[in-house]
Amino acid sequence: MATARPTVSVYGADATPAKQGLCLPAVFSAPLRADLVRYVHRNMAKNKRQSQAVKSKFVGGNGGRGNNGNSEAGYDTAAISWGTGRAVARIPRVPGGGTHRSGQAAFGNMCRGGGMFAPLRTWRRWHRKTNVTQKRHALAASVAASAVPALVMARGHKVDEVVELPLVLSDSLNTCTKTKDAFAALTALGCGSDLDKCASTKSVRAGRGKCRNRRYVVRKGPLVVHALTKEEMMSAGLSKSFRNIPGVEVAHVDRLNLLQLAPGGAFGRFVIYTESAVKRLSALFGSFKTGSSLKKGYTLPTAMMANADVARIINSDEVQSAVEMAKEAPQTKTCRMRKNPLKNQSVLGRMCPYALKAKKVRKVLQAARIKSKAEGVKRASTKSGAAGTKKTALRKSSVAYHKALQGEHPSEAFVFKKET
Repeated sequence: MATARPTVSVYGADATPAKQGLCLPAVFSAPLRADLVRYVHRNMAKNKRQSQAVKSKFVGGNGGRGNNGNSEAGYDTAAISWGTGRAVARIPRVPGGGTHRSGQAAFGNMCRGGGMFAPLRTWRRWHRKTNVTQKRHALAASVAASAVPALVMARGHKVDEVVELPLVLSDSLNTCTKTKDAFAALTALGCGSDLDKCASTKSVRAGRGKCRNRRYVVRKGPLVVHALTKEEMMSAGLSKSFRNIPGVEVAHVDRLNLLQLAPGGAFGRFVIYTESAVKRLSALFGSFKTGSSLKKGYTLPTAMMANADVARIINSDEVQSAVEMAKEAPQTKTCRMRKNPLKNQSVLGRMCPYALKAKKVRKVLQAARIKSKAEGVKRASTKSGAAGTKKTALRKSSVAYHKALQGEHPSEAFVFKKET
């Protein structure tokens, strides 16, 4: 919900309250649908486009010369590919010579002066149809956002000195005929900063638009919404006195436009209503129960939540007293990292208890060998009889066997005799 403010004050031209206790219509409490406003604005903004195309194909043009005027953009040359074997791309190239244009690539959308990809056609779907109820919901959300100071300030309006939002003016300003009187009234109401911002941003438009009756651009300022009759608008009233101030726009309450209430698809426009316009909003949008009396079958959208502050709801005493304590997830057994027994002594001892003892024995033997080598003591030769009779007999039989292979057949020349 935008606001639940029941009443608002009505101010005169001198910023003094002319009336207090004016009931605000229910439309100011409509839900703020930024997504809906953005969608509807995008569709409505496309309805001002004019069809355009790059294909200039017309009969009898060009004075009957050339290709009878049937050329298309990017295809007005007799380009042909050079083929292969010339170390250049096989893109069509302009024929002839004696100029820079000859030999240049043509026709392709990647070429300078070539045709574009998927050329624009005049029968493109330029405009968009939007659901009427969606447009009305977006308009209601934009009106409700104009009463929220935070959204108005977030949009860039200078409303620090404004007496009240939404700002409602007395109907006595409907007869204001001079621009200087309208400017003085806005300044007295605290809108001077916003008007100065708009005046300082007026500059010449960039592009061809400066030659097409829209030479200057200026930032958006206040939007004055009135409910004047056709006869009152014909006279020099409010609709003509405010429109010459830079940045200020004037709109009728019966013809509110989303493109004005939410420029760029962002709601929060600084809107100044007259007293009669606020009363007219009640008949236009109605209430949440009865519906509108002027728009057939339309009822204001209801908010999904009466209070959108979810954090406040969860942390309230009513909710916290009913919910259970937060449950902790069971601690799962993590996967133990395996260790390398060749590098970790404790793991090696668990896997092979004798490995540590064998390692100590090897260290002792190695230390003894190093010590004996340092003292000059030679190791016992394995060729002596001390190596064992069995080992010596095996060695001798192996040598005899190899000698027999060089002379006679092994099966006849060698007979193994086991020594006892």
